[in-house]
Amino acid sequence: MIPPLDPVVAQIIPLLPLRDPATMTPQSARDALRALAASRAAVPPPPVMSTEDIKVKGAAGFLAARAYRNSNDRSPTVVFFHGGGWVAGDLETHDRQARWLAIETGAVVISVDYRRPPEVRFPGAFEDAFAATQDVIARIAEFGGDAARIGVAGDSAGGNLAAATAIACRDAGIRLAAQFLVYPVTDVAGNFADAAENARFPSRSANAEGYFLTRATMEWFCGHYLEDKTHGTDWRVSPLRAKNLAGVAPAIVCTAWFDPLRDEGKAYADALKAAGVPTSYYDGLGLIHGYFGLGEASETAKREAQRARADFKVLLEKGA
Repeated sequence: MIPPLDPVVAQIIPLLPLRDPATMTPQSARDALRALAASRAAVPPPPVMSTEDIKVKGAAGFLAARAYRNSNDRSPTVVFFHGGGWVAGDLETHDRQARWLAIETGAVVISVDYRRPPEVRFPGAFEDAFAATQDVIARIAEFGGDAARIGVAGDSAGGNLAAATAIACRDAGIRLAAQFLVYPVTDVAGNFADAAENARFPSRSANAEGYFLTRATMEWFCGHYLEDKTHGTDWRVSPLRAKNLAGVAPAIVCTAWFDPLRDEGKAYADALKAAGVPTSYYDGLGLIHGYFGLGEASETAKREAQRARADFKVLLEKGA
């Protein structure tokens, strides 16, 4: 029996932004996510030893980034990509997620502010994510100091970038210890508007609306990220369509049961396993897209996120 929607989460859904793509603009989406983060200002952020605003190399110049440290000891390093449909989201909106990642894994976390659409469309965000990961690896002595214990992580659109970066790293001969994909976008073919493509993933209709992230909002995000709809079949935006996943980094894949992205996330976990990649999957029963940001309100969300981060820590500690 599938657990119902977590009652605490159900009360939060009406307060969440980005639910009306008919009136949403890129700037209003960014402002709404910033306002949501600011609304928690009275709640102290989870404490880490230090944070430092830094720069990392992107594909076309330097990018803003933030380093989170919870120790001065030699440690794993995680390159983190925030969600927000590629369009919204930034270092501030995902500050708490990055902090929890540093606290619960013991890693130095580098949160990267990649270029966003519509100002820079695909493949800009992917190219920035891969370039930033390469730069962090080249400068590993400044961060965790252990080249054998490097991982990539991200939520939603950031999970998409982490997944694609993991494939690109394999192709470049870079060995990552782990990839942590939190309710990732894995197949953009059809821009969430094509009935035949949507039918491949029943969660796109079952959870099309009513649970914060809607299918219509995903269509809006994809329309801003992809200048040409045919780009949706490119593995750099649809990692589920990569011809070969063998040899990519061991993975933790999380989905949320009440999320239009659930089934493509599960399909990606299954594809990784079929390719021989060690993969752990969490189905987020009773939860919605975005639940990693709801742990301070929902005990169900908190526990699921903690379990997944604990598994990611094990992979990081094991090393590549």
